[in-house]
Amino acid sequence: MELSLECQTRSSNSKANTLRHSGLIPAVLYGHNGVESVPLAVPAKAAERLIRDASVNNTLIDINVTDLPWRGKVLLREVQSHPCKGTLYHLSFFSVGSHATLDVDVPIHTVGEAPGVKTGGGSLDLQINELHVRCAPDRIPEVIEIDVSGLNVGDALHVRELTLPEGGHCPG
Repeated sequence: MELSLECQTRSSNSKANTLRHSGLIPAVLYGHNGVESVPLAVPAKAAERLIRDASVNNTLIDINVTDLPWRGKVLLREVQSHPCKGTLYHLSFFSVGSHATLDVDVPIHTVGEAPGVKTGGGSLDLQINELHVRCAPDRIPEVIEIDVSGLNVGDALHVRELTLPEGGHCPG
């Protein structure tokens, strides 16, 4: 899924609460120019749509910083919300344009029904809900689907047996 977002830079001494009251969410962009980071302000409505549609560390987002000559692909690295109200507080983005590969966490979804569960009285027990994958930024899968329709009671499926995206592998 390809998402886009327009934002603007903000002064490093701007007050976060003042920004939020004016309909903007504080954000930061890392990795676009070495260790340098850029403080950003994102319109609140656009930020809410973004976090509804994007997955942290998994969805490529095309960002345009309107008052800088910078446009590029980023990953949403962190979303901070108010602990009680649940309102959006801060976003962190990481530029991926100059990186050959990235380490990302991809959710695992099961497909099919295991005969061991359906007729054998067993249960399907997933030990992990996501898989740490290293791949090119343009090959990040939204999910890794695992077909469990061949699993009987006592069967196991190991990470080494999974099919990963082309050019992707599990580091370590």
